Amino acid sequence: MKPEEIKKLDAYFKRTFNPEMIVKARPRKNDSAEVYMGEEFLGVVHIDDEDGDRSYNFSMAILDVDL
Repeated sequence: MKPEEIKKLDAYFKRTFNPEMIVKARPRKNDSAEVYMGEEFLGVVHIDDEDGDRSYNFSMAILDVDL
């Protein structure tokens, strides 16, 4: 994922969900980025380029021990 895309996603997550959310580049992966709340890992944002329309999918696992 390009640095400018990560900056846009970071601003979106901060504005929409929580100012403490951080979007970071993933090592050795260029089709996704990691999302954190402070130091805690929340999930992954993947790029979807199907049909020529670019979109982003956020995937977050919720463990039963966290409920």
